[in-house]
Amino acid sequence: MVPILPPGNWSAELLASRSFKDQGFRESPDTPLVADDVAGFAGLQYWAPDPAYYYAGPIHVYAKKDRFDIVTTSGKTRPCERFGWIEFPVGGLPQTLQVYRLLDLGDGPESLLLPFADGTTGTETYPAGRYVEMEGPTDELHVTNGPDGRPISVGPYVLDFNRAYNPSCAYGAPERFACPVTPAENRLRLRIEAGERGFKLPPPAEG
Repeated sequence: MVPILPPGNWSAELLASRSFKDQGFRESPDTPLVADDVAGFAGLQYWAPDPAYYYAGPIHVYAKKDRFDIVTTSGKTRPCERFGWIEFPVGGLPQTLQVYRLLDLGDGPESLLLPFADGTTGTETYPAGRYVEMEGPTDELHVTNGPDGRPISVGPYVLDFNRAYNPSCAYGAPERFACPVTPAENRLRLRIEAGERGFKLPPPAEG
């Protein structure tokens, strides 16, 4: 993937989507906030929009998809597979992230999971990592491998770290959710100063 210039209305749409999410946190019966936090909720925290974190390019799909159980914040596991990987630069340095598929969600675009941890994880963002979704063609997600059995590339997809978000379990009711924890292989050594920041730390253990 390579950095590209976002569309002209990108910043306005991003800010509007953040406002809409805040409204949902305040008003939706399915808000991840605990009841005591709803009344005083003033909105989620974000880094300012930064077009440097906007990319486009392919997902490289594995010919052989290794299956494993991904650990979640609930302590339970969920069936998962390594679907492919993406490559992109940050500050001129090449980075790689694995793209996973949650097998309990079928094989549609909603099953893809791109979790990551970075230098903000655990201090400015949720300790289990953040997620970011990619936009692109959905029909290509059903591919297996090329005619010669080798991995193939599908896309292009848009990767916008400005839309990175903390999982629902970050906001005070982790027992309600089974959020996949970012595997060690998706821990970046640098900071991704884009997207959602802030989270609610769990209360300290007694004793």
